[in-house]
Amino acid sequence: MAIIVSIIIRFAGGSIFPETTKKLFTLISELDFTEVLMGAMLNFLLFAGAIHVNFIDLRKQKLPVLTFSTISVIISTFVIGFSLSYITPIFGIKLPFLYCLLFGALISPTDPIAVLGILKKANVSKSLETKITGESLFNDGIAVVLFAVILQLTHTSEAAISFGSISWLLAKEALGGLLLGVLLGYSASKAMKGIDDYIVSVLITLSVVMGGYLIAHSIHISGPLTMVAAGLIIGNYGKREAMSIVTKDYLTKFWELLDEILNAILFLFIGFELLLIPDFETYWIISVVAIVVVLFARFVSIWIPMLIVPFKPKLNKGSLIMLVWGGLRGGVSIALVLSVTDPDYKELLLEMTYLVVVFSIVVQGLTVGKLSNKVQLPEPKNKPQAS
Repeated sequence: MAIIVSIIIRFAGGSIFPETTKKLFTLISELDFTEVLMGAMLNFLLFAGAIHVNFIDLRKQKLPVLTFSTISVIISTFVIGFSLSYITPIFGIKLPFLYCLLFGALISPTDPIAVLGILKKANVSKSLETKITGESLFNDGIAVVLFAVILQLTHTSEAAISFGSISWLLAKEALGGLLLGVLLGYSASKAMKGIDDYIVSVLITLSVVMGGYLIAHSIHISGPLTMVAAGLIIGNYGKREAMSIVTKDYLTKFWELLDEILNAILFLFIGFELLLIPDFETYWIISVVAIVVVLFARFVSIWIPMLIVPFKPKLNKGSLIMLVWGGLRGGVSIALVLSVTDPDYKELLLEMTYLVVVFSIVVQGLTVGKLSNKVQLPEPKNKPQAS
């Protein structure tokens, strides 16, 4: 709804409500969407999503989740980068190769918030749901590091970043974030075990999210992966060993409610970010082409691992279709593109990103449920609660 409202305001608001539209433009331009999402909302949403994931189900799908959240992101980034570097000159657009790669890095990760919201209503098998959910929760870490490395390369003509430094940065961000998350989740679970008070337990989980992000940010490791790991530990070990039935029920309902509220706010922000694009009509053709390129890259990044990685059981054609179409993009991509400062290319990157995200949420999101009913999937959906 926010996206539809923003489109109406973008194209008709200036003539119908000129003063109100002008004030709204000013208000939104002053909002630091990148900081609001990456520094606050994303941490709560990732924790809320991870706390409901059954670790046993996730462990069964560990190889596909690990593959799709790492190798597939890298493949997609380079497929998009090389494709756009050849396609953009056809439309008279000069976009350097590094900026094509930069777009590939920011648009390749599937968005956990969009994915989790859509999968609640889609009729997909439990194993496939776990693959898509697990990938979306874990792929932000490597995508953010890739984006940061490529962005740094765009600012220097000297390739001061070696393969070793990139590998170390990836390992530090990912492994450090996971380790911190496990420690925080285990410590919080132990603290809750000796209390058995649902109000205090909720406050402990809130402190894990807020304090965990500050610690991760201060020691330069992945905040998103910290939240995912902490949520998985508390949602599985904590619920099983440290919570009474009453506490477990209240904690689950609290995070479900917070998840719904923050999702609504996030999609409102995504809708209004459209108003920041000054000349939306300038790059709309290449933006439509970018949608096709991103979907093609998603297909290649899933198809290649399916050919060479020994998944058990092997993924079938229906799973491939659902993994491609169910890989939604969302607020994370918009937050990353808004952090690009180069005025020569920011408008183009922003418009391409926004159109891909809108298409992903509106078209893919609204049709993924119907598509799952037409595609033959290996098993009926079953949603056991994390114990």
